[in-house]
Amino acid sequence: MASDSSKIWTAFSVGAALLAATAAKKGLNTSWRVATGKNPPANPADPDVDLWEAVAWAAVSGTIIALARMLATRRAADYYARSTGKLPPELAASRDADKSEPTTY
Repeated sequence: MASDSSKIWTAFSVGAALLAATAAKKGLNTSWRVATGKNPPANPADPDVDLWEAVAWAAVSGTIIALARMLATRRAADYYARSTGKLPPELAASRDADKSEPTTY
């Protein structure tokens, strides 16, 4: 049963993260066009893309997409915990590992 719940959690968390990243990317593309009047760089590593534009796009898109994925995964974990009465297997394991490590200051 633990293996089944692990597979369910994995599929659920990956789906939530992908949906969040897709939605964030669409919002970023639109926001970039509104703010700059141009499409976002297709490949920031291309030498023909202005350095400031490449750096700005990498920083903004990386941050926003990572935050969207993290928030979606947290929300998925909350839903999973409310539905099953326990944390998803990976989160429960990491919480247990954190408790077993001695704290040194």
